[in-house]
Amino acid sequence: MMKRFLRGCALLLCLVLITPGYPAAADGESGGGFASALAEASTGMLLDGTDSDRVLPAGSQTKLMTVLLTAEAVAEGRLTEDTPVTAPPSAQEQDGAVIWLTAGEQMTVRDLLKGVIIGNANDAAVTLACRIAGTEQGFTAQMNAEAFSLGMRSTRFCDATGLSAENVTTAADLCLLGCALLRYEWLEPYFTTWRDFLRGDKTELVSENTLIRSDDTLCGFKAGHGADSGYTLCVAASRGGMKLVAAVLGCTDAEERFSAGKQLLKSGFASYTVTTPDFSAEFMQPVPVHGGMTGAVTVGTGALRAIAAPKGRELTCTVILPRWLDAPVMSGRQIGAAAFYCGETQLCEIPLLAGETVERRGFSGAARILLANMFK
Repeated sequence: MMKRFLRGCALLLCLVLITPGYPAAADGESGGGFASALAEASTGMLLDGTDSDRVLPAGSQTKLMTVLLTAEAVAEGRLTEDTPVTAPPSAQEQDGAVIWLTAGEQMTVRDLLKGVIIGNANDAAVTLACRIAGTEQGFTAQMNAEAFSLGMRSTRFCDATGLSAENVTTAADLCLLGCALLRYEWLEPYFTTWRDFLRGDKTELVSENTLIRSDDTLCGFKAGHGADSGYTLCVAASRGGMKLVAAVLGCTDAEERFSAGKQLLKSGFASYTVTTPDFSAEFMQPVPVHGGMTGAVTVGTGALRAIAAPKGRELTCTVILPRWLDAPVMSGRQIGAAAFYCGETQLCEIPLLAGETVERRGFSGAARILLANMFK
């Protein structure tokens, strides 16, 4: 319920921001050039990359958001993989890669996902979009709301397929989308199938992501190409209990994207590990409270979370706490922070919280303290 509420808030904000004439990306104009990024899946931490924040055409990687919203609809019970979906008239009007859907034809969510993921089919993407949101335009608003909620601040979608050059993203944003897709493990067979068929054996599907034929550690996602986007890749792999997501945009040939993606994954698995940093209690001395019913407040931590850290490197911790606090102090209020570093690079920051409530000392409170001290 809370997720739907937050998505609704993000959708409202997107409807305000994404109006005709609004720039393709808030951070700058999209343009040509190579960009890449590598992220650890469980933390979403960006580990490596080249121009990872450069805004570029998303191309057919746009369909990964279409797949994510479909997976969410399945998870929420609004669809199942066996739900029959009727193709709208707009499906028959799609250019580029298609599975030749005709208006009124029915196909299950399962087969439409195969069409989108394996066959890169634009008509299948539009059919899913219209089933979920009623219209492709309405679905596009949901895509942008979801992107906002995932922290994809430089991404804008204008259709469910990626056919328009106005669909833009960054390699870093695309990694965030990949991390979100990995939450749905039932999608992995779709992403790791190189060849399949629809309508019996009448419609053949062949994945452009040829890496899945040679690397059995891969668990997603897709390769694509287009006149505006160049050759693109978003790929995830699982090795040694860690999952990494690599994204490559704006390549000039098909092999460049694959070699760049493989190198990112190889370097990431060799250089990083997932760990939960230790936190020493010796740093957690009580903080004095001025004007309170008690003279100090204990300090606790927010949840310690796992981070992706360089292998073989020592982590250091810096604690920031005030010399004193003025009453009142509420339990759970953030009063400081602890930051973990590898060298000069900050890996994460956790809040330090007041361990209990300390009320302001008024006249009656001061009298009670005085009497208590007199009878000690």
